[in-house]
Amino acid sequence: MQIEFATAADLDAMAGLLGELFALEADFTPDRAKQLGALRWILDHPAHGRLFVLRDEGRVVGMANALVSISTAEGGPVLILEDVVLAASHRGGGHGRRLVEHVLAWAAAEGMPRVTLLADKDNAAALAFYERLGFEESAMAVRRLKL
Repeated sequence: MQIEFATAADLDAMAGLLGELFALEADFTPDRAKQLGALRWILDHPAHGRLFVLRDEGRVVGMANALVSISTAEGGPVLILEDVVLAASHRGGGHGRRLVEHVLAWAAAEGMPRVTLLADKDNAAALAFYERLGFEESAMAVRRLKL
């Protein structure tokens, strides 16, 4: 298994993984064209974020989206971790932990003091996974406005 920055050749497989993820999440609906467009944008603008892939014998079997934001509270760049997803065939073997830990190490090396993520509040497995990695519940509440 290898964890690397994504390339343009990975976008199709990543869009497929996002389709699986968004089919499970209450707030989102899979839309391959939108997912491909957003992935391409992130890939083309690395100052705004980086895409990571988990490969098994060259095939993309997992991904994570690491978006960079600026925190006035922290005084600089922080990370927003999104779209952590593994192919069903690769779940439960510690690969997700390795992928997230790799992204966290990258963020730390980039000098980012905080990582924030969102997970469905009804997804007990994901919440437990992130808790085991050291993530804590925040006092902040998420609100959304569609424009």
